[in-house]
Amino acid sequence: MDLGLQGKKAIVCAASKGLGRACAIALAREGVDVTITARTAAVLEETAAEIRQMTGAKVIAVAGDIASEDGRAAALAACPSPDILVNNNGGPPFGDFREWDRDMWIKAVDGNMLAPIFMIKAVIDGMIERKFGRIVNITSASVKSPIAQLGMSNGARAGLTGFVAGLARQVAHHNVVINNILPGPFLTDRLRGGLREAARQSNRPVDDLIQERQANTPARRAGDPAEFGDACAFLCSAKIGFIVGQNLLLDGGAFNSAST
Repeated sequence: MDLGLQGKKAIVCAASKGLGRACAIALAREGVDVTITARTAAVLEETAAEIRQMTGAKVIAVAGDIASEDGRAAALAACPSPDILVNNNGGPPFGDFREWDRDMWIKAVDGNMLAPIFMIKAVIDGMIERKFGRIVNITSASVKSPIAQLGMSNGARAGLTGFVAGLARQVAHHNVVINNILPGPFLTDRLRGGLREAARQSNRPVDDLIQERQANTPARRAGDPAEFGDACAFLCSAKIGFIVGQNLLLDGGAFNSAST
């Protein structure tokens, strides 16, 4: 299926590894010029080179923290008029809410709610003028089914989800489409980190928890980041303009509901 993205420009945040990297690869394969961001320059440059080799696409690497004004400014300087924005960022720490102080909460809100909102603010009027825009926010399955030890993530990402629900419906008639993807268990550093914390608390081997998590998912496995990237590329397609303000849950069927 031709997604109609040849020659478009995209910013993909936090894309040096994991789900962000997978999204950048999928878009590059569709002929999109991709600007990728991440905090660690060496890893980011390595990822950019890999994507160029894999796809032949133009890839610009911009090192910086997307949760900071400087990091966002650098990304936008490299790609000032993106057709596509994929918002992504590392999640807040796992743990007990009793251990989290105000500074930790503010950092979580900055990284997982305000950073994507400010990126949207920076690009959306240009998209409206050009009559084309696709924005995908990578949030979490915890927006649908909160995870106790991810309280800061639950709160910040739910706040973003509420904001996007209103904005998406204001701009859809300009062919600017905003949706969210809610990942469940994918084989990323984030998943492994959470399971390491759970293993520490329960005094059990990490491998046992990984196998248990997979067994408790209807698909009986964790997700492949490449699957996530393909879903992201689809939601960036020129052909999905009637999919507006939705939350696409990619969790192997773990969330049990007749209506998602």
